Amino acid sequence: MYLHIGENKVLLKKEIVGIFDLDFSTVSVNTRNYLNSAQKEGRVITLGFNLPKSFILTRDDKIYLSPLNVQAIK
Repeated sequence: MYLHIGENKVLLKKEIVGIFDLDFSTVSVNTRNYLNSAQKEGRVITLGFNLPKSFILTRDDKIYLSPLNVQAIK
């Protein structure tokens, strides 16, 4: 089954490790450091031009920044 994560992007549900709210999860220094290092390594994919509200981590260690909130994705 596929899951729409915003901006005409869909992922297989079995490939998704987690869906996280950016406002709540980036309070932690560890999460911010992880996202920064992933950005430097080129593993972060930004969907659209709007401010991202959530991020999706996949099994292949890619991170998708989505303009949709967690509730909309679920």
